[in-house]
Amino acid sequence: MTTITPAATLRGRLANVLLWTLAVLIMFAAIVYQRRTGPTYPRRGELVVAGKTLRYKLVRSQETSREAWMILPAAGGQVSATLYWKRYKVQEPFIPLDLCPAVEVLPNLGAKESDELRDKLVAVLPVQPPAGKLEYYLEVTTPAGSKRIPPAPEDPIIIRFKDPVPGYVLWPHVVMMFFSVLFGMRAGLSALADPSRMRRHAWVALVGMTLGGMLLGPLVQTFAFGHFWTGFPFGKDLTDNKMLIMWLSWIVACSLVGLHSRPKEWPNRLIIVLAAVVMTGAYIIPHSMRGSELNYQQLEQGVDPRKAIGTSAN
Repeated sequence: MTTITPAATLRGRLANVLLWTLAVLIMFAAIVYQRRTGPTYPRRGELVVAGKTLRYKLVRSQETSREAWMILPAAGGQVSATLYWKRYKVQEPFIPLDLCPAVEVLPNLGAKESDELRDKLVAVLPVQPPAGKLEYYLEVTTPAGSKRIPPAPEDPIIIRFKDPVPGYVLWPHVVMMFFSVLFGMRAGLSALADPSRMRRHAWVALVGMTLGGMLLGPLVQTFAFGHFWTGFPFGKDLTDNKMLIMWLSWIVACSLVGLHSRPKEWPNRLIIVLAAVVMTGAYIIPHSMRGSELNYQQLEQGVDPRKAIGTSAN
């Protein structure tokens, strides 16, 4: 009969805390990475005016409930700018829009927004149908000279419009997905250092991905773009496809390792580690790559906007 000493119990608890800490750090790293990458998160940058660094962010995703606001710091009148925009993948000239003080462009702002946009320059891009995209760039003039944002003409900023997604669908989806990552990574760490716990963590990850990714994820897309699934075999949406790959990897892993420990555990530990590696690889792919995209040519031919949506090539 094996006796568990207090020292062994303490070591076990410390190891458990350490593994959970590592899993939480990995989850937060995934959150930060997803917020900083992908084609729908703001394009961030800096302007240096009179020796002062001014930060800005230009939106690349907007709900159809209102126009998209392009905002730059005015720096006390030392900055002027013109925004040039057109519909994405449509052969038409860019339309220039001067950025003006927010109170002139947005006269019906509330007190809070007026305060936030004080000393800001604003231009407004028109609302597009769901999955409609506009491409734009800015010519900015400061006392130090002129600057194009972004610098390369072949790299315009692209903004995509989407219908609002109810919070009761969106937030459970987001929370479940990140906790699936937490438990998936914890399962992988358990397989390496604490195999007695790896199964429960793996099964929790699978349940979270099933509900948050394979059920709520498509519902989010349905509200936003009117399409339930645009991954394989119906499209090339990388977000759907990577979700499918992660889900299948954990289905295979959980099916093979089962619910109870076995005398020879190293194959099961390896299976869980591989599933965690697949999950990590999937999360390296930026969010919303090759996502829903409106075909303006089809729209102009009279095709229903919902039926004119496909998946993009980038």
